[in-house]
Amino acid sequence: MTTTSTTSEPSAPAPLLDLQALVVAVRRRRRLWGSLALLGLLVGAAVAILLPPPPTAMTKVLVAHQEDQPNDPGTLIRTDVELLRTTRIADKALRSLGSPEKPEDFMRDYEGVGLTNNLLQINATGDSDAEAVARAEALAEAFVADHVKRIQEAANAEAKTLLDQRDRMRDELAQVNKAIGDGPPQSDPQASADMESLFARRAELTSRITDFGQRAAEARIGTPQLVAGTQIVDAPHAVRHSLPRTAATDAAIGLVLGLVLGLAVAAVGTVVADRPVLRRDIAANLGASVIAELPRTARARLWRRRRTRATRARLTTTLARAVRGSAEPLSLLELGCARGTSAIALDLAGALAAQGPVAVVDGLPGRQLSGRRPKPGDPTVISGEEATAGSPRELRLGVGSVTPGTAWTDLRYLGTRTVLVVRAGHGSAAWLHTVARQLADQRISVLGVVLIDPDPRDRTDGTLWDGPHPAPRGPDEMPARQNGTARRRTERLPIRAAGVPDSDQEGR
Repeated sequence: MTTTSTTSEPSAPAPLLDLQALVVAVRRRRRLWGSLALLGLLVGAAVAILLPPPPTAMTKVLVAHQEDQPNDPGTLIRTDVELLRTTRIADKALRSLGSPEKPEDFMRDYEGVGLTNNLLQINATGDSDAEAVARAEALAEAFVADHVKRIQEAANAEAKTLLDQRDRMRDELAQVNKAIGDGPPQSDPQASADMESLFARRAELTSRITDFGQRAAEARIGTPQLVAGTQIVDAPHAVRHSLPRTAATDAAIGLVLGLVLGLAVAAVGTVVADRPVLRRDIAANLGASVIAELPRTARARLWRRRRTRATRARLTTTLARAVRGSAEPLSLLELGCARGTSAIALDLAGALAAQGPVAVVDGLPGRQLSGRRPKPGDPTVISGEEATAGSPRELRLGVGSVTPGTAWTDLRYLGTRTVLVVRAGHGSAAWLHTVARQLADQRISVLGVVLIDPDPRDRTDGTLWDGPHPAPRGPDEMPARQNGTARRRTERLPIRAAGVPDSDQEGR
């Protein structure tokens, strides 16, 4: 037994994330992110109107620091901001206001902001403008008093330390003077050396006592400058809020947040769902070329209806030519567009009615066609149960579905040749693989794909070429394209992605 094997050319590695398909899919879901952006806009405006900011007062305090440096990175003013938000400052302010409120609760109603290294802004809220102004003033005065107190305490502590050192040296100087006065009158060499050492020590102590006294005086002299430099430079006043400006700001913030959230949800949903939307991907997954594109009837704009009618007329002519040129019956199988497929079937049946009686076999779930109210001149629509009782000279046109739950063995009774009518972005890649394999298993030749609701900016090529004759493709054959150029190639169809076994034995 001779086995012939064909080695296929290595295909280009598929990208982990197709940005073009992602952008197109996100753009197609513009209703989602547009709705979320609009919702964010409305919520932001509603928050500004229904929840206006409370009455707020503001004041500014100039804070002088003993350790001020030109290159200070703002550490001192940040320390002042944190000191402002302490229970000690809050308690002093509440005492001046005569309020029984707890300091912990009062701290939620105000905040401090360091504008510069020495300028502190205090913002306080209240039930009214007057209460907010009173709170801001009480906080500013309490902070200034606390800051001045800390400066004075630091200066007094430093001066006290210096004076204590001076007093200890005075006591030592008194002992040295007493030792000099009690010295022996004789003038032996040893006594003279001791006296000279005592006189030198007395001179050193006198100099250090004078130095400590001057330093203590300077420490106290510098304190009034710091005290005078710490003051309220901007009197407390109420802050006026503009409702239109606040509403516009909140609405803009809500719009941006809603838009970002909508784009993120659309992008994640697109990646997770893996629903092809480009002609190139749909044709590759189904293994058939896209022969026509039609917009959804609900989305067809007024100025595009003439173009849509012309496209439908060309499609009807093409399908009618295919029916006349072959003795095998033709069917239309839909995926996500039952209404559009019904309209195409009725148009095709009307075009074929000139050659003889035509009957449309309704194999769609429910009663999409057979349950409709017929109009004058419409072709005959029969259900699948009535199809066997028709006239043998009557031309049959089957209409079915390849949605999940389809009875695949019944599709061949609708027609051995078919045209798939697929809505872009409706079926996943795995399900499109399943449809292609099941149709090949049933020996149903796919003439082409009619794409419903395509992306108007899609410039990809949805044409496949798989040999000189339009023979049915088996489950192991799939056309391949690379860089927009068609090549004849046979390769394994990635059926395993659909989760369907190749045979009964493999399924077991």
